[in-house]
Amino acid sequence: MSASQRFGQYMEHLAEGLGHRDRRAGLKGYCPGLMLPLARKSVEPMAARVDPLHASARHQSLHHFVAKAEWSDEELLRRVSHWVVPKMDRSGGGFWIIDDTGFPKKGTHSGGVARQYCGVLGKQDNCQVAVSVSLATEQASVPVAYRLYLPKEWAEDPARRKKAGVPDEVKFATKPEMALQQLEALLAEGAPTCCVLADAGYGVNQSFRQRLTELGLPYVVGITSAVVVWPPGLEPLPPKRYSGRGRPPVMPRRTDQRQPVSVKDLAHGLPASAFQKISWREGTNDTLSGRFAAVRVRQAGSNIGKARLHPAQWLLIEWPANDVEPLKYYLSTLPEDTALNELVTQAHRRWRIERDDQALQQELGLGHYEGRGWRGFHHHATRSIAAYGFLVTERLAAGKATGTKQNFAARQMPALPADYLPRGSPTRTATCATLDRHDSLPAQCSVDHTPRAMSVLRQAKRKTPLVTQ
Repeated sequence: MSASQRFGQYMEHLAEGLGHRDRRAGLKGYCPGLMLPLARKSVEPMAARVDPLHASARHQSLHHFVAKAEWSDEELLRRVSHWVVPKMDRSGGGFWIIDDTGFPKKGTHSGGVARQYCGVLGKQDNCQVAVSVSLATEQASVPVAYRLYLPKEWAEDPARRKKAGVPDEVKFATKPEMALQQLEALLAEGAPTCCVLADAGYGVNQSFRQRLTELGLPYVVGITSAVVVWPPGLEPLPPKRYSGRGRPPVMPRRTDQRQPVSVKDLAHGLPASAFQKISWREGTNDTLSGRFAAVRVRQAGSNIGKARLHPAQWLLIEWPANDVEPLKYYLSTLPEDTALNELVTQAHRRWRIERDDQALQQELGLGHYEGRGWRGFHHHATRSIAAYGFLVTERLAAGKATGTKQNFAARQMPALPADYLPRGSPTRTATCATLDRHDSLPAQCSVDHTPRAMSVLRQAKRKTPLVTQ
């Protein structure tokens, strides 16, 4: 079976989740457009390439499909995962990757746009941010949940919400809360309880880590150097003895000699022998390796000691040999007998989401949507993920990491008509054939023409006198 035939089957599989048969044409036009090697993958240039002879009509239909049609993003992502995940080899175990992606944006009217941290730019700027959850294995990964983050100023502004089409059920939630909501929904549908990977933007949130444990999900999450833990061999005193009145005390006690420390201070206190050089995978040019140490610690909660005594977990420290400070810190609830090289491998599996983001943004136009509506943004993102899902399965079937997309897309690239002019282009002069030029005929006067006198209008007699003042 050819790639085109497999793609047709994939489109039919996704079309079953659109609800209305009239939407199939939009689906089968939008996904191939995203897979074409275009510099800009917004609606108009895709329409011009997908259907060159009817570019204007196709532009209108694709715009309606992505911005107005009421089909479910969750259902379509569910169908993408049903197609892709069975083809992923999970014999070595899978893992969840939580991440957020920023899209630089001008103005203030696009749904969820605000001045916030944008990972693409590496700084605070005007942008939209989407939170995603991906299911990954050693060979591949695919996003299975994707939602735009709604800042608090948006959530509390009914006029802006209505103009951008933000659904009433969407309330303000922090990014860790959004990620937990997505994970809980996936688990309720029967998703596997795999290890969760996330960066320090999520890992520093104690409630986030605690909820993962309650859901039965082990984790390896990044944290900052300021996180406070109980070091090995040191624990708080038990709670005070119950006096028989009121609620029994549950808070551990601290003294001047029993105080938790920051992970940075703990790392500086470790001997050099605690660190080992560990390699975790083959990179493009060389084997990736680093210097690591792992110790068992207990989460200390806030700096004022109002947390109960938590179970011991791993603190993984990455400290390059020539650096004066550790590079990264991780907390993990993997089993106590987990080897150091396994901890390191799990912590560095997050690199897959970076490759996914790069492919979705640079090759499949994830950030090219030009509309302002909430629905349009999610529809466009879902279609980009759907296109990426098919390419993942093609790479898995071919046993290759790259190359399938370019070859498949190039065979489907139609040429533009010679007279095609994109919207917004400068006006151009109208073309015309060479004009025949003839001198005007000379004026001819008849010699026998006798001019007649001009008739003179007679002034009617005024019946009433003119009165002036």
